[in-house]
Amino acid sequence: QKVIMAIDPSKDVDGFHPENFGKMALDMTTFIPATPFGILELLERYGVETKGKHTVVIGRSHIVGRPMSILMGRKGFPGNSTVTLTHSFTKNIAQITTQADIVISALGVPNYLKAEMVKDDAVIIDVGITRVSDDTTEKGYKITGDVDFENVSKKASYITPVPGGVGPMTIAMLLKNTLLAREQKRGLK
Repeated sequence: QKVIMAIDPSKDVDGFHPENFGKMALDMTTFIPATPFGILELLERYGVETKGKHTVVIGRSHIVGRPMSILMGRKGFPGNSTVTLTHSFTKNIAQITTQADIVISALGVPNYLKAEMVKDDAVIIDVGITRVSDDTTEKGYKITGDVDFENVSKKASYITPVPGGVGPMTIAMLLKNTLLAREQKRGLK
């Protein structure tokens, strides 16, 4: 918290400063946190309809879960979604996720979201990244997402892989925010 508070909000390209978070919640122009920004970009680029859809966000972190729930509920595209924010203490989570048109999982539990927890043709965004021991790899581990990709991908209309899905979009949006910060400083926007 001390580090975040020490950052000038006009230079906070991560979008973590409370001033920027508040502006985002009020739908004002600001830096959107890079991972949620990347997810929005994916939804927009692939033409995923969000208006009137039920979005379930799994995980309530300040980095992904909370901003994502705010952004998916705002007016505009992507947005206008009915959002349910769940977390590790949510009871009967499968009853909630099976009703979702869009599931965004940022829980950090490998292979947590199983095929029986999603409905057919749901859009699945896997934000989780966990190192799982794997003696068959040179590093001794592999990166695994929250979603049981092999089985859930058979039901989903869209699904992001881990690695290689949301991660590269996070980097791209961080660079975009950096460019926007430069333009704002120079008075270009």
